[in-house]
Amino acid sequence: MVRKGSAVWKGNLKEGNGTVSTESGVLSESQYSFKTRFEDGIGTNPEELLAAAHAACFSMALSNQLSTVGLTAESIETTASATMENLTITKFHLDLVATIPGADPEKFDAAAKAAKEGCPVSRLFNAEITLDAKLKA
Repeated sequence: MVRKGSAVWKGNLKEGNGTVSTESGVLSESQYSFKTRFEDGIGTNPEELLAAAHAACFSMALSNQLSTVGLTAESIETTASATMENLTITKFHLDLVATIPGADPEKFDAAAKAAKEGCPVSRLFNAEITLDAKLKA
């Protein structure tokens, strides 16, 4: 399986701008720039896109881990935060709220930990990954 994304950049770093697109068309010439990455400009940036990918991947990995212990979530809500220091992404933090009626908290915690470690996007990063997991019955 191969998935593709593309980017076009025009100009210098500070005044230039670019667009990012995905093969699926979900992102189509979405704007990014120095301001969207390092200031408060309108558009996206690589770190935001990585965080979204991490949240999505982790949520799916958790769903899979839960199924191995006979659990199905009504809802898995994950927010991923990427921290960049000195032009290096050093940390990702996952905030999880899962609604799983009747779930055993120990099975949930084990599944969440396994998902964090086994998610393909997690395995890609050379950064500290932390997780706060909350279970709603």
